[in-house]
Amino acid sequence: MSDKAQRAEIPLGSVTIEGFMLPDGSYVMSQTQAAHLIGENEINARRFLESKAIKALLGDGYTPDTFEIERDPEQGRGQGRIRGLPLEIVSTFWLQQTFRGNQQARSLCMALMRETLERRFDAAFGVTRSEDERNQRLSERNAELERALRYLGEGMAMEDELLRRLEQYERWFQETGYSPYELPTEEGGENN
Repeated sequence: MSDKAQRAEIPLGSVTIEGFMLPDGSYVMSQTQAAHLIGENEINARRFLESKAIKALLGDGYTPDTFEIERDPEQGRGQGRIRGLPLEIVSTFWLQQTFRGNQQARSLCMALMRETLERRFDAAFGVTRSEDERNQRLSERNAELERALRYLGEGMAMEDELLRRLEQYERWFQETGYSPYELPTEEGGENN
């Protein structure tokens, strides 16, 4: 077995991604590709890795590993190392981006969740589908969701922004000693 990460092309709906299997059998994606797949810059993935959310999940000292990869003989020269993110972190990053209003991430997460459920239902009912068929269905669903989310986009983004502002004002009220749900007394404190 090689001591380098092995590369494979993985169809994901209408796109093909590069996935890597490490010598221990675990899977990673490159940090850059994880971000680009949902229309984000690689810097967003780096910022996510510095966030409280990922630190709560993985601990304070987590930094992504850099892995040496097998070169693609057809490409000749090319990247020999990647900064790899385990699939757990990639999916958490994508989900976090949905909460930040990234509609590309939202449609991808929704399509992947639906496919996961469908695979389990197919197994329970003995339905067999080819990977090509599953990729075609995933591609169609993702495109449908992206169209629907673009149509709803402004409304959903506005709703998200309003909720964010409401939370911000509630925190401000609480920090200044007021209850956001009671009128202040004449002395400026909370009603009793």
